[in-house]
Amino acid sequence: MTQKSRIIQTLQTLINTPSPSGNTDRVIRFVEERFESLGIETKRNRKGGLIATIPGKNDREHRMLTAHVDTLGAMVKEIKPSGRLKIDLIGGFKFNAIEGEYCEVETQDGTVITGTTLMHQTSVHVYKDAGSAERNQANMEIRLDAKVKSADDVRALGIEVGDFVSFDPRFQVLDTGYIKSRHLDDKLSVAILMELLKTVNEEGITLPYTTHVLISNNEEIGYGGNSNIPQEVVEYLAVDMGAMGDGQMTDEHTVSICAKDASGPYHLGLRRHLTSLAKSNDIPYKVDLYPYYGSDASAAIRSGHDIVHGLLGAGIDSSHAYERTHLESIDATAKLLWAYMQSEMVI
Repeated sequence: MTQKSRIIQTLQTLINTPSPSGNTDRVIRFVEERFESLGIETKRNRKGGLIATIPGKNDREHRMLTAHVDTLGAMVKEIKPSGRLKIDLIGGFKFNAIEGEYCEVETQDGTVITGTTLMHQTSVHVYKDAGSAERNQANMEIRLDAKVKSADDVRALGIEVGDFVSFDPRFQVLDTGYIKSRHLDDKLSVAILMELLKTVNEEGITLPYTTHVLISNNEEIGYGGNSNIPQEVVEYLAVDMGAMGDGQMTDEHTVSICAKDASGPYHLGLRRHLTSLAKSNDIPYKVDLYPYYGSDASAAIRSGHDIVHGLLGAGIDSSHAYERTHLESIDATAKLLWAYMQSEMVI
């Protein structure tokens, strides 16, 4: 099996493991067990994230890479008298992105009950404003796949306010090389890093610097990677999606290197180092700005860490909705990360 095939296989497992921010233990446990089976040292932080460490030749100056395994999701806000659920979104979702989507509600005892996210005014035969009504919290609801006609019926199933809601990722790998799924942001980056560490371990490669990989679990709500950064860390690289749209350079066939996002510019020296590595290794890349975006690296800077910070990732179309990328972008991202992990630091 090729590394690319392994990345896709790992990605599918990650994608099909629900992990909205705040409910990530199951997917963190999967990553943890995979690393431990390889003999890679890991530890959990108190927030529930996972840190894997690979000793390097230089143990005085360290590198840290991070990708996040938490995803967008929702939580039960209210059980309506009709037996339907009002939800509160987790992360930067828009309600229109989940209209008609299958979902599942996880109760406090771990029971999973499926449903569908719908407009209250869905039926065009009943509601004149079925098409024009605003897609918002007041109008959107979950229809459970259970015989419920009241709030008491719903509670009898074990559902309560505060239960987590996850959405069907609809993962597909197409013959054209495209991968369509929810939550490529950022489980794709996690899968890439997992397979790169596996290669380092299996081939007995000694990296130039001790390298930590943080699998963070609160990025979608703004603070996944802002702590647990060892004092020795000099360079901190977030591996996250490249944002596509009008005016953007990022595409689904190259690796995207971020120059600036909503937090401000990333470290110029590290950005130039990444572009130089891409050029010297014939890796297709684009440099881009993401106007409405923040990463675990920018969260680390905001929290006061004295580090050099950067951001790169595969190009993802339709972020925070039904996303898509291509194997070529995955390959370019993995190759640039591989070159970076074996390169000298910028300072």
